[in-house]
Amino acid sequence: MEMSLPNHCSLRTPSSPHHRRSRSRRARLRTRRSAPAPAAAAAAEEEEEAVEIRVCVNRTCARQGSRGVLAALAGLAPAGVAVAACGCLGRCGAGPNLAVLPRGALVGHCGTPARAAQLLADLCGPRFDPRANLEALALRKKGEDELERGSPAEAETLLSQAVDLNPSGGLHFMYRSRSAARLAIGNIAGALADATEASKIAPDYPQAYLSQGDAFLAMEEWDAAEKAYSTALHLDPLLRRSKSFKARVAKLQEKLTTVSASS
Repeated sequence: MEMSLPNHCSLRTPSSPHHRRSRSRRARLRTRRSAPAPAAAAAAEEEEEAVEIRVCVNRTCARQGSRGVLAALAGLAPAGVAVAACGCLGRCGAGPNLAVLPRGALVGHCGTPARAAQLLADLCGPRFDPRANLEALALRKKGEDELERGSPAEAETLLSQAVDLNPSGGLHFMYRSRSAARLAIGNIAGALADATEASKIAPDYPQAYLSQGDAFLAMEEWDAAEKAYSTALHLDPLLRRSKSFKARVAKLQEKLTTVSASS
């Protein structure tokens, strides 16, 4: 994997040391007064650390597997690392090609989940364990496959194993999928707890609120279900066109009509 970026670089940039001994007492007081508040300093540090990885999904890179790499990065990326698709980055034939922003580094020949995980390790340093994160991602995929096959109990087991690995990224996907598995086997309280955890980890993840709504619907908590579905729709207005979302809303409206008629 080619990249114009040093290996195992950290997202943190240490500030230069202050030579306090050479300062007068008055200068030290001025420095203390002008020092940024802890919250502001933390916000500045967080903003400085924000990284985005853009994956070319143009024709040549797509043939070389860039869409699979995009999915792997989206499932592996920890907080502070955004992942998005993009158009051609040049260097066609040397792909799949990625760009790391705001550094402007170009990465070539990143065609497997293992190389995608290594890129994240290079960016994030020791806080990202590529092997453990890849193992958790593989377990999550197996669990979701079992769920699609109609085996929610097996899916819950696999997804629980993935969660127990405590990966650096993708936990909200795992909790959301396990929520669906638990709802399918009748563990409604567990399903709601998982959906809520997913929304805490990723507050802008609409599917977490869909799962919350599904759990509330099973609990016959109509108002809470309506609020959860509305939150999901607010985060992703395109859900309005989704057949599954329309089915959820229709089911909720049917329940509300029944309750209204019986009261």
